[in-house]
Amino acid sequence: MRRTIGSSPLDTAVQTRDQNILQIVEDAVQHREVCLAFQPIVHAQRQDHVAIYEGLIRVTDPTGRIIPAGQFIDAIEERESGRLLDCLALEHGLRTLAQNPDIRLAINLSARSIGYPKWRKVLERGLSRDPSAAERLILEITEASAMLVPELVVQAMRDLQRLGISFALDDFGAGYTALRYLREFQFDILKIDGQFIRSIATDPDNQVLTRAIIAIAQQFDMFTVAEFVESAPDAFALKDLGVDFLQGYYFGAPTVDPPWRPITAKNVMH
Repeated sequence: MRRTIGSSPLDTAVQTRDQNILQIVEDAVQHREVCLAFQPIVHAQRQDHVAIYEGLIRVTDPTGRIIPAGQFIDAIEERESGRLLDCLALEHGLRTLAQNPDIRLAINLSARSIGYPKWRKVLERGLSRDPSAAERLILEITEASAMLVPELVVQAMRDLQRLGISFALDDFGAGYTALRYLREFQFDILKIDGQFIRSIATDPDNQVLTRAIIAIAQQFDMFTVAEFVESAPDAFALKDLGVDFLQGYYFGAPTVDPPWRPITAKNVMH
């Protein structure tokens, strides 16, 4: 007779907590209780100059506390609430671009949402109100997400790039992108995963790997962004390696109250 091993009190508590968080997130999405937190991305050669902001979606619980995305993002990825969250992120992003015509803004997007009719309607509505937003909008898709439906992503990118929208491949190096897809995707920006960036000033292995990634990006005419830059030595090492842009807590944490300052959009990518 097989003996059934019950869950421990800790396992039960964790499961209950996760279910509660997921329900809170579902409710927040339905009631549009979300906002964007903005993190600066700076020029590697001019580190006092913000080139782009990344708008990171934030969900709040009934008390107003922000729920860390890591606690729910994987759980809702395959749900319609995940698609609706992407719609809200894009809606907030387009509104921010309309209100701040001198900035460029990157918004995260699941590959599953790129063909979602409601998401497309949000994009079309936003661009009809402010056509200039297209050339200032960057859509970020993670490496893992892009590889779920690569053919869909390739076609959608081609359609949207004709409008002037740029695309960034996020977390590069964290997954297993077939190199042939890099040529077919035609991303504009490649964001190097933080595992290769941390302590790069003193880590020869990360220096070699990052050089290789930069070479790949240059071959396919992509700008590079180093993620999770957390110290001055790492920032200067990345500058010397030839990374184009830097992002991380060393330059600023995501904030829901960004200190907007004048940025000349035409100079962002040059």
